[in-house]
Amino acid sequence: MPLKIMPKKKHLSAGRVPLILFLCQMIGALDVPLDLVQPPTITQQSPKDYIVDPRENIVIQCEAKGKPPPSFSWTRNGTHFDIDKDPLVTMKPGSGTLIINIITEGKAETYEGVYQCTARNERGAAVSNNIVVRPSRSPLWTKERLEPITLRNGQSLVLPCRPPIGLPPAIIFWMDNSFQRLPQSERVSQGLNGDLYFSNVLPEDTREDYICYARFNHTQTIQQKQPISLKVISAKPSKERPPTFLTPEGNESLKEELRGNVLSLECIAEGLPTPIIYWIKEDGTLPVNRTFYRNFKKTLQITQVTEADSGNYQCIAKNPLGAVHHTIAVTVKAAPYWIAAPQNLVLSPGENGTLICRANGNPKPRIAWLTNGVPIEIAPEDPSRKIDGDTIIFSNVQERLSAVYQCNASNEYGYLLANAFVNVLAEPPRILTSANILYQVIANRPAFLDCAFFGSPLPTIEWFKGTKGSALHEDIYVLHDNGTLEIPVAQKDSTGTYTCVARNKLGMAKNEVHLEIKDPTRIIKQPEHAVVQRGSKVSFECKVKHDHTLIPTIVWLKDHGELPNEERFSVDKDHLVVTDVSDDDGGTYTCAANTTLDRVSASAVLRVVDVPNPPFDLELTNQLDKSVQLTWTPGDDNNSPITKFIIEYEDAMHEAGVWHHQAEVSGTQTTAQLKLSPYVNYSFRVMAENNIGRSVPSEASEQYLTKAAEPDQNPTAVEGLGTEPDNLVITWKPLNGFESNGPGLQYKVSWRQKDGDDEWTSVVVANVSKYIVSGTPTFVPYLIKVQALNDVGFAPEPAVVMGHSGEDLPMVAPGNVRVNVVNSTLAEVHWDPVPLKSVRGHLQGYRIYYWKVQSSSKRNRRHIEKKILTFQGSKTHGMLPGLQPYSHYFLNVRVVNGKGEGPASSDRGFHTPEGVPSAPSSLKIVNPTLDSLTLEWDPPSHPNGVLTEYTLKYQPINSTHELGPLVDLKIPANKTRWTLKNLNFSTRYKFYFYAQTSVGSGSQITEEAITTVDEGKMAMASRQVDIATQGWFIGLMCAVALLILILLIVCFVRRNKGGKYPVKEKEDAHADPEIQPMKEDDGTFGEYSDAEDHKPLKKGSRTPSDRTVKKEDSDDSLVDYGEGVNGQFNEDGSFIGQYSGKKEKEPAEGNESSEAPSPVNAMNSFV
Repeated sequence: MPLKIMPKKKHLSAGRVPLILFLCQMIGALDVPLDLVQPPTITQQSPKDYIVDPRENIVIQCEAKGKPPPSFSWTRNGTHFDIDKDPLVTMKPGSGTLIINIITEGKAETYEGVYQCTARNERGAAVSNNIVVRPSRSPLWTKERLEPITLRNGQSLVLPCRPPIGLPPAIIFWMDNSFQRLPQSERVSQGLNGDLYFSNVLPEDTREDYICYARFNHTQTIQQKQPISLKVISAKPSKERPPTFLTPEGNESLKEELRGNVLSLECIAEGLPTPIIYWIKEDGTLPVNRTFYRNFKKTLQITQVTEADSGNYQCIAKNPLGAVHHTIAVTVKAAPYWIAAPQNLVLSPGENGTLICRANGNPKPRIAWLTNGVPIEIAPEDPSRKIDGDTIIFSNVQERLSAVYQCNASNEYGYLLANAFVNVLAEPPRILTSANILYQVIANRPAFLDCAFFGSPLPTIEWFKGTKGSALHEDIYVLHDNGTLEIPVAQKDSTGTYTCVARNKLGMAKNEVHLEIKDPTRIIKQPEHAVVQRGSKVSFECKVKHDHTLIPTIVWLKDHGELPNEERFSVDKDHLVVTDVSDDDGGTYTCAANTTLDRVSASAVLRVVDVPNPPFDLELTNQLDKSVQLTWTPGDDNNSPITKFIIEYEDAMHEAGVWHHQAEVSGTQTTAQLKLSPYVNYSFRVMAENNIGRSVPSEASEQYLTKAAEPDQNPTAVEGLGTEPDNLVITWKPLNGFESNGPGLQYKVSWRQKDGDDEWTSVVVANVSKYIVSGTPTFVPYLIKVQALNDVGFAPEPAVVMGHSGEDLPMVAPGNVRVNVVNSTLAEVHWDPVPLKSVRGHLQGYRIYYWKVQSSSKRNRRHIEKKILTFQGSKTHGMLPGLQPYSHYFLNVRVVNGKGEGPASSDRGFHTPEGVPSAPSSLKIVNPTLDSLTLEWDPPSHPNGVLTEYTLKYQPINSTHELGPLVDLKIPANKTRWTLKNLNFSTRYKFYFYAQTSVGSGSQITEEAITTVDEGKMAMASRQVDIATQGWFIGLMCAVALLILILLIVCFVRRNKGGKYPVKEKEDAHADPEIQPMKEDDGTFGEYSDAEDHKPLKKGSRTPSDRTVKKEDSDDSLVDYGEGVNGQFNEDGSFIGQYSGKKEKEPAEGNESSEAPSPVNAMNSFV
């Protein structure tokens, strides 16, 4: 039976039948191993139309294979070509290729003709195509005399090229004498025939070197036509005209093209203005992906043309004066092309088979069969074959019937020739795939295991997996007709050894291959899109995960090409970094990871942005007196859309070089209607803004001077204030040059008394900002107005404002001054207001001067300081804060206006009562002994009354910082030294000391001191040293130390767990003496506690090194009652006045806090 491999796939069933490939007996295009007997097969030949270079040897190729190796012969122009008789012709050894030596002698034209090669052995003969050999030609232009051409502006023109006929045809182009291509456009273009077409000529077309060149690529030569001279007379242009076609002529034309070629249709029109060309297909549409427009749409091209592209195509030429149409009827013919070319047949004796030769074309090709190069009609008869048109049927073939059959399909446009042999063999199976091939496949991808085979009859194929040889039964496999096993989705468990077995009736063959499944390469961190500003840096990250047995190669690409070779681009393990980013760096960046088995990639887009380029081409139109239209062209937005345009103006007449904001418009606008002011020499500039920022300004526009007009506004900030009692100073903010609206800017200043019947007094002054009216009454209200004017006219009527002539000092002092002492530091003052007329100005308020009467000794030492409080407006009372207790004061009151103070009232005296004293100035502990300490102190710097006694309180402090019982001791007021006896030796004591008046206790001062150590006990300890050196004593002490250490650890653990300990409980129970009152029952303070680190001494103490504690000076400052030295009090005693004046440093006499300071703070201050 015939043997043929079908192209379809066969899938394994899900049953238990072994995985066997049952191939039918027909196999097409089967490759027979070269060690087996087989007819010749042509493997290489020269093209059918073979154009050779006459300057080189002619090589006509013909290669073939077969067993035994074939012999070769040639025909030329249909007759036998005896190469032995021509010394210039040789045949390549082992080949049929002819080499014709024409370099040394001979001509290519001698060997022009149709050649055909025949390869023959004992099994048959194969023939090549008819090879038409022609030498290339590049003839010269025929000499001709070209007359200069002269045309009027606007006429049409065709410059003919008419190149010589070469082989192959030449490529045409137009250049000048400098070998520069002539520019082409919709108006001027080259046609398909090489002519140069002008739809209309212009004066700039004048030149003397219009040269047509023909390039013959095969011989690499260029031929040149004689230059053509053209002169265009630039007189009055020709009258405008509608289009007409220069090519093709008429309304209709025909075009024929062969299937598979490029269809080129051309329409070139003349007219004035230049016509535009359009293309349509009647009753159809142009193919989308195969249609292209060339030569400024004058040429329509359709690639890979088919019979379906036949039809009528219409070109339309249009200009404003009309349109013209031309229809091209296209017919697509076809040289023969294969539908099913005959394939080699390998049959075993007694089998059947067929050869099929099917071709198509337009017109339909004729099929002719040959056998071993001879028409089958005259070949020896073979009873096993039957011819049925395009098919030959073989039945019960025998080995001696092997042959090569040729199929020739031809029509008027060409031919096809195919060789197919019928080889009758009896061969056992053989596996052609190499043994033990290792296939490596990425997981989840298909795996293809090859098993190329041969045998006659055609073998069956069976696949096994594993060393046990179990046949494959699963339906996850696919078997192909060529023996290949496909695993559509390979998994890790697909790894292993596979065996392919081929069987026919003559024998069996098998082969093993191996499969490994690898993990896929993945990009686990992909580069991300980026938008960066020009000049900055950008980084792309790309992390790859891969199979450990595969080594990936990471490559970065830009726009699918290599990265620019610049230092700005740097690549490390996972990153691509681009520095100093430029506009050209924008694009798509791809990270590609390649292994020997797979490739993955990920891309990110880089968009480079920047502030816009400045606008340009500024133009002023619609120029009116008070408006103008500004137009501009936007600059490049640098990849960030423009959001708005900012327009600025410069007034070159009044403020040259200074730019002011004029307007803003949307980023989509390119024009703006601008309002203008009179008498301004305008220039404009525009800036563009996007999300990145603002562009630099554009170039300035042309200048535009508007006409002058009267001012449309008056000066602002008009005021009238006198600087002297008899004048009125009128001031205003003058108009600037932009607001003047014209030349000769002046001001009309007018004034009159508010309460009088006088007429307005006016004066015109130059462009100033002040006018002084002299001889006015003191502090009289005036009505004032200032009007602008220029050479054109006056501004609108100005607004009237009120002012006053100059002030003078008040004439009357406040009367009936009364003082009410509120407490030892505060007094309330009352007075009667002065008549308003006596103020002679704007009443600003009342001012109180007050001072303390010093003793005779102090008065001699320094000047008496007066303090000042000012009360705004018409207030008739106020509070004096910060007075010193137990002192005598005097005060007076004065009225104040804008000019100054009036006369003072009579001095009024008052006394402040006693207060509590300040803390003693110092406290020292001297002469410490075993059981006594001596205290020395200085009295309070501010007793604030008569001292009645001192109070001393003290208590011991033990080693755990606990405070002992508090002892309270009263000391006469005349004492400055006191000795405490019967104290414990080597004990720390804390002292609290303060003074008292009849009003109460003052602020306390604290100190700490320690009594000395008992020297007798120290001596006794030294005598007992000999005991401490005994071994038993040392051991005992070590045991005690160990027990103490264990106890401390236990306590520490309990404390960390939040448990309380004795000191903590006592600290919680007794607060700081400074912030807790003494117990009413025993007058003692709570236990001593250091809130920081429970240490009796602390760095940063405020106590001096001589153990003297000094209380800082403190006054009842007026700052406590207001802002700075200026404050105010309400009628209820709250501060409303203003304090002024200078105060000397002196000891504080004010009241201090009577609360005792914290023992903790006292401990921290001890040194």
